[in-house]
Amino acid sequence: MGRALGSVRARAAAGATVVVALALVAAGTAVLLVLRSHLQNQAGLQAEVKAREVAGQIATGTPYDQLDLPDGEDRPVVVTGGDGRVLAVGEDVRAVDGKSVGKGAGGSAQDRSADDEDGDDGDGGRGLKPGEIDDDVDFRDGSADVDGKVAGYRFAAVEAKDSRGAEVTVRAGSALAPEEDAVASVRDAMLIGLPLLLVVVAGVTWLVTRRALRPVEGIRGEMAAITASTDLSRRVPVPSSRDEIGRLARTTNETLAALELSVERQRRFVADASHELRSPIASLRTQLEVAVAHPELLDVPGAVVDTVRLQRLAADLLLLARLDAGERPADARVDLAAMVREETSQRVADRVPVQIGELAGGEVAGSRSQLARVLGNLLDNAQRHAAGAVRVAVAREGEDVALRVEDDGPGVPEGERERIFERFVRLDDARARDEGGAGLGLAIARDVAVRHGGSLAVRTGSVFELRLPVAG
Repeated sequence: MGRALGSVRARAAAGATVVVALALVAAGTAVLLVLRSHLQNQAGLQAEVKAREVAGQIATGTPYDQLDLPDGEDRPVVVTGGDGRVLAVGEDVRAVDGKSVGKGAGGSAQDRSADDEDGDDGDGGRGLKPGEIDDDVDFRDGSADVDGKVAGYRFAAVEAKDSRGAEVTVRAGSALAPEEDAVASVRDAMLIGLPLLLVVVAGVTWLVTRRALRPVEGIRGEMAAITASTDLSRRVPVPSSRDEIGRLARTTNETLAALELSVERQRRFVADASHELRSPIASLRTQLEVAVAHPELLDVPGAVVDTVRLQRLAADLLLLARLDAGERPADARVDLAAMVREETSQRVADRVPVQIGELAGGEVAGSRSQLARVLGNLLDNAQRHAAGAVRVAVAREGEDVALRVEDDGPGVPEGERERIFERFVRLDDARARDEGGAGLGLAIARDVAVRHGGSLAVRTGSVFELRLPVAG
């Protein structure tokens, strides 16, 4: 249960439901407020129409006891004088806002009409002339008792003067019960429909998310199977869609392919390293065993050669391991021209003397010892293949410094110019291992060049070019 509630599907469904719920609550509240305001305005307009209709009768001289007033249950109307006395009231209207407005409240309508005829103009100071109706309307909500039933109404109050100049106020009401019933109906419909809609939103979101994430589950299951079986040749299923999940599957397969290649390369490296180490170790052991049995037959120079070869191979393997581990070169400035002069001056035992060509100035950033190792490996390779000349030069080309090592040997066939940089690869298989080396020199040289942000390649048959960016 906890796993299901913690899934992406559950979180997506819950999130969508919460968002939709908040949006619907806000929208529903706004609708109810707008509907209530609209119905109140409509009720106020109806009350104003009836109040002005009664005020028009008064302005034209209709006696108060002969006014055509609407039924109290429909539109309760109360006409009061300037002094607050009730002059006329609709049928069955007993009280407004809790105050009695019946015919017994402050005298009969006929008596109040006679009093007005005696000269009480009731001018409230609004500047209305006899027979005029005020343009202003005063709206407010209140209650009215009509035939013993108290209900809420929207009242509109209009002031006017009758034909004799007496000021009166006509208050007409419009029932708010229809408005309240309409708002209540809409509210009840929302309260019923909102949970149902949220259930639909949650269900649809759950199903859509489940369908969308089904390929992810397939990818996860296949990755778990690959991890359990350690078979890196397997691949995850790729959906036909061109969406993010399809790109995830393709990227996962590319990662598996790169991982498979790396593991295979590592396996070959271990196998080749073991094979290369076996020969000098076996030779050295044989010589030591012979020396134990026959000390006079001990080949000390041969044992030294095997030991040196074993030491160099171990050093090469250690350097490759550090490079594979992502070791960053030292952040120092190296003058390639000065390095070439210094390193070549120390090579006094070379089979072919190294010729120095143009040495253009140019500093690069990196490890001097590793770059010197690259130069040494390139010169060693040239020495093994040269007929009678080895030449090294340094040139400045734009933002790069190019170090070139050239020999007059047969050169590298065009189809083999990339393969020679692979580990434990020898093109001269007919040579003895002692003369051809272990096949790690060029691989180390390229790895160091790449770590320094440069490149190492065969430009022509017998010209190797190391290209590095200028420092700074």
